[in-house]
Amino acid sequence: MGMVQDKVVVVTGAGAGIGRDFAKAFAANGAKVVVNDLARDKESGQALAESVVAEIREAGGQAVAAVESVAEWDSAHKIVQAALDSFGRIDCIVNNAGIVRDRFIFNMSKEEWQAVVDVHLNGSFYMTRAAAPHFKSQESGSYVHMTSTSGLIGNLGQGNYSAAKMGIVGLSKSIALDMARFKVRSNCIAPWAWTAMTAGIPADTPEEKARVEKLKKMESAKIAPLAVYLASDRADKVSGQIFGVRANEIYFFSQIRMMRSMHRGDGWTPEMIADEAMPAFEASFFDNVPSMKLTPWDPV
Repeated sequence: MGMVQDKVVVVTGAGAGIGRDFAKAFAANGAKVVVNDLARDKESGQALAESVVAEIREAGGQAVAAVESVAEWDSAHKIVQAALDSFGRIDCIVNNAGIVRDRFIFNMSKEEWQAVVDVHLNGSFYMTRAAAPHFKSQESGSYVHMTSTSGLIGNLGQGNYSAAKMGIVGLSKSIALDMARFKVRSNCIAPWAWTAMTAGIPADTPEEKARVEKLKKMESAKIAPLAVYLASDRADKVSGQIFGVRANEIYFFSQIRMMRSMHRGDGWTPEMIADEAMPAFEASFFDNVPSMKLTPWDPV
């Protein structure tokens, strides 16, 4: 018996990379998997999702493909319906689908912004919303969302991606609160992995090339066990949390809470804020640095 035996799990963006690893890990742990991906092989034209389904079935697992976009309301509902039609229920949504359109804010186009937000943030909501009534009626279910340190900390040239990934954290928190009484859970994972989405990292200088070689050691398959656990009944007390996986490390992230406060009985003027409040708060200010500065890694 696997940890998610007979649970029906939808994994979006599962045609390659982290999503493919998720789909295969869920199937290996007893789940019935809906493999979602819109992409097709450039040479054969075959849907990548169908290739992953074939891999799972060859290994003795159960899976079906859903070649639909998460970025549209109707097609997201079709993905969930594929689970219901094929397996009769839905137990977990893994919101993994994603794209990047990296550009500095002063050069980013409306289309580059919209495309990333549509897939990551809107797609996560559409998939969540499509499954929510079923989770509510059966009083069980789990959401696992992919966030990123680009959102949690910040990163250069990724305003669209960072905003979407931080938005997913807020979405997950709201899901956890809204659906707690129906025994439905929601959590986030910030994955470190070398995938097609990170393959575009610049590698022009010797230092950049060395960094990329280190990143390649972050195997995407190492992230899957945490996703499987979060979907399982063993995680019934885990909701509204943010985790990370980097190779053989598992992280637990803090969340935003008030740190300091000042009070004046007669209120504040702009001058008082400048003279009193900001000097008191300044020692607690966070440095404005990209995520890689706060998450260095020396693989062993």
